[in-house]
Amino acid sequence: MLRRLLLPLAILAVSLTAVAVGTAGTEKSTGLTGEVGPGYAIEVKLAGKDLKTIKAGTYTLKVQDKSAVHNFHLIGPGLNKKTAVGTTSQTSWTVTLKPGTYTYQCDPHAAAGMKGSFRVTS
Repeated sequence: MLRRLLLPLAILAVSLTAVAVGTAGTEKSTGLTGEVGPGYAIEVKLAGKDLKTIKAGTYTLKVQDKSAVHNFHLIGPGLNKKTAVGTTSQTSWTVTLKPGTYTYQCDPHAAAGMKGSFRVTS
């Protein structure tokens, strides 16, 4: 009787593991993310790739500020959001992106080149 139960349980365990691995990979590779630090790097990515162009619309941007000496500041048409210098944080913003150019930067280090931009199209 125990053998009859072990095979279905083993199959169930393998199936659940496959689903969990598939979901983890998909979830990790999608979405709009911003990251600054811990070194002198700042970036915005969509589905794991550097963002260059995106269609106008409302998005959730997950921001990871990994250094107390930096901040993440997003500026564009009708948008001005930033994290604080002096702390680290993880936050999510709902942003409405309108056609135009958006800049993301670390305010204390923008003049040193710690910034980037992307274009929003209609």
